Amino acid sequence: MEDVRPSLVQDWLRRLVLSPKYKGHIRSLMYRLFDKAMLWELLNVERNPMDLVEVKGISKRKKRPRVLQVKDAWQILDALVQPFRTIVLIGLCFGLRISEILGLQWTDFDFKRSVVLIQRSAVGKRLNKLKTEYSQDEVPIERGFILELRKWQALCLDSEGRWLFPSPVTGRPYHADSIRADYLVPAGLQLGLGRIGFHTFRHTYRAWLDETGAPVGVQQKLMRHAHVSTTMDQYGNFSALAKRKANRPIVHRLLRRSANQQISIQ
Repeated sequence: MEDVRPSLVQDWLRRLVLSPKYKGHIRSLMYRLFDKAMLWELLNVERNPMDLVEVKGISKRKKRPRVLQVKDAWQILDALVQPFRTIVLIGLCFGLRISEILGLQWTDFDFKRSVVLIQRSAVGKRLNKLKTEYSQDEVPIERGFILELRKWQALCLDSEGRWLFPSPVTGRPYHADSIRADYLVPAGLQLGLGRIGFHTFRHTYRAWLDETGAPVGVQQKLMRHAHVSTTMDQYGNFSALAKRKANRPIVHRLLRRSANQQISIQ
């Protein structure tokens, strides 16, 4: 490790045929390795050499995020069987990350108060803490959505963890990659919408909040992002009422048509 030179690492990363974000992950891993080496006294404690390695374009998107129109969202919902239809519906109505959706348990819902507490994520076989402390928050749920959720609850398999979306094979939460590859991507291609990913629904939710005229500070609360300007923070005192008011039109625009629809299950 003493022979590793920052300039050579930087040149090596530049030559890799990978996205800037992926290169950034490699640099971060190397940074962590050097930190641990100093902690374990394998190296002298000094400035981490990976501090000097720059990876350009990490935060720059290679393409604009995809945002769905409401008619596109209806098409996707119609094309999916349960439980994947409800998974996508939650993503569109509340902007949750797929790991947060798969980490939901029925005990997270307080139907009397019409809220759900987002407090864990499920990635593969692992249960993790949320991305930031701001990600753990109560999200308001509308009465119309509760009815949709009750329909799924009547079909949902019982599981030891009372998971919202337990796999019939393992009894544990589904794997997001499998859902995307086996159901979501084929549905998007079949409908002519291209390759749809779960983060498409989060981008769509944010765009729809803009359309409702929700203040940016309220959007930050609903998206549960950690960073927003001081001006946006002034909405915090009114966040509970404002969040519900801003979220209501998004749930209604999706549910107004589907109240009497039959639901297929796989």
